[in-house]
Amino acid sequence: MTYKNKPTRSIEIKELIRFSDRTIRTKKGSYLFQEGMEAEELYLILSGKIQISKVTKDGRELALRICGENDLCGELTLFTDSPKYLLSALALEDGEIVAIKKSVIEKEILHNPSLAFEFMKWMSDHFRKTQTKFRDLVLNGKKGALFSTLIRMTNSYGVKKKDGTLIDLPLTNQDLANFCGTTRESTNRILNELKKNKIISIKKSKITVHDLQYLKDEIGCENCPAVFCSIE
Repeated sequence: MTYKNKPTRSIEIKELIRFSDRTIRTKKGSYLFQEGMEAEELYLILSGKIQISKVTKDGRELALRICGENDLCGELTLFTDSPKYLLSALALEDGEIVAIKKSVIEKEILHNPSLAFEFMKWMSDHFRKTQTKFRDLVLNGKKGALFSTLIRMTNSYGVKKKDGTLIDLPLTNQDLANFCGTTRESTNRILNELKKNKIISIKKSKITVHDLQYLKDEIGCENCPAVFCSIE
């Protein structure tokens, strides 16, 4: 049983594909765009997964979200003069993406009230997700940040099993560290503690959470709707 927490995109958002002018086939490990590049396009993901991240001044990577099918990325540049991408977009797997000119979307939003409404609602939900993520990172420390990330992963990629919830997404310890804004060594230590206490287990780079309530209790989880408590 796979959790279905992602809201269905509106017909107006889905119709964005008709404004596209090219299709991009991404390869795992390649960048769709990188921080500082000139931003002229918005991207709609048809297949595959894209990780959105920020590189800090000291060279550390902070992963902010994973975008999948029907998700948009590059949206932060809309209605901005001489925009540059503020974040980087890395392909986690092979996929297909359509590119839409920023100027075309801006024009359509100004003349299509339905699209403008849906876009504003989508952006509002997106910012709420980001705010709750930063709240968890700032208030809960390294351990709480990892616990929060695992909870979000179960909401986005969780598959219910007899012994818990499998996060059906291969993750290295470095991947998790990037989502928590911490070091791989700290992440290794916390994961080993969780494995020792049988809160989680790891097999072939996939994590099974056996005691999700423990993670929630440790960070004082407010049981936000899963649509906002996600890694997407």
